[in-house]
Amino acid sequence: MDSHAIADRITALITQAGAWCDSFEHEPVRTSEEAAALRPGYTLRQGAKAIIVRTKLVGGGRSYVMLVIPADRRFDGAKVKRLLHAKEVRFATEAEVSELTDGVQPGGVPPFGNLFELDVVSDPTLYDNADIVFNAGRTTTIAMHSADYRRLAQPTVADIVAQ
Repeated sequence: MDSHAIADRITALITQAGAWCDSFEHEPVRTSEEAAALRPGYTLRQGAKAIIVRTKLVGGGRSYVMLVIPADRRFDGAKVKRLLHAKEVRFATEAEVSELTDGVQPGGVPPFGNLFELDVVSDPTLYDNADIVFNAGRTTTIAMHSADYRRLAQPTVADIVAQ
């Protein structure tokens, strides 16, 4: 799925829900720091970093989960393991990310795991920001109110960031 297709899908979701959003195009980026440098008026902390992880569950089996945290933070693997009842948590590979998201590349995955049938866990510090910004593909950024994001993405909210 190209940047415009996923951005259009998310923008439609937001506007159909009667929520505010803004979007803009920029050079391709892969990291949160690269994206923040191209987002005038927004800080790195306002970035909503979407990370897909693969878990190996304590009772057996595997699953993929999207973690969403402020872009200036890192997730705490031990907290995520406890929350998800997992004995192992690792980043999804580039191939796994592409397969799970219909071809969206790492660095461009938006924090709407529900669009990809992924459970979403967000850290409560994400909502310290009135507005958040995130990539929707590697060349599009979308801004929206964090409260609207929480309402539309319906994540599990739990402490998952490293101190």
